[in-house]
Amino acid sequence: MKKYIAVAGNIGSGKTKLIEFLCSSYHLVSCRNPAADNPYIAKFYQDMRRWSFHTQIYTLTRRFSDLQKLSATYQSVIQSRTIHEDAEIFARNLYKSGYMNETDFMTYYEFYKSLAAIIPAPDLLIYLHSSVSASRKRLQADPDAYGNLITNKYLKQLNRLYVNWIADYDLSEVVIIDTDQLDVSTSLVDQVDILESIERFI
Repeated sequence: MKKYIAVAGNIGSGKTKLIEFLCSSYHLVSCRNPAADNPYIAKFYQDMRRWSFHTQIYTLTRRFSDLQKLSATYQSVIQSRTIHEDAEIFARNLYKSGYMNETDFMTYYEFYKSLAAIIPAPDLLIYLHSSVSASRKRLQADPDAYGNLITNKYLKQLNRLYVNWIADYDLSEVVIIDTDQLDVSTSLVDQVDILESIERFI
């Protein structure tokens, strides 16, 4: 049976490695990460106030478009982040921090609600919880990330919003995984634990 799996989590929580492992373990097609080809992302981390709205709109539309295309296939799909995180975590944090004004946030949020009303909920949400120090370590090891432009304060703000969001999330089944010590790339024990925790859902 076709499944839609979403992997949620802060920047540097280990989503990419987990998705790679799950795709190698199951017949899953991965939605690409919109941040990889977002033309605003580098500018955003240098000037959040100037580029927050552009960055968030681009990410939201690309994530929606990619999911629509893959939903039309017969294969099961796994997605790094949901559009709900884009709105409730990232855009909301920019608004609360003063990097996105109220008019832009409300315009964005109304667009998000329109899209959210017509997309399917995941069959399973895997939430990766990571401390700021663990996220920082992963960012420093990733040459393609903008780790040097992402502050610990920013990561902490996102973590707080994630904790509140996941506590109220009720759209699907949820599996919560602490990734501070997780090594899904090389640890057989971690790999078995992950598969056992999600097997009954997929």
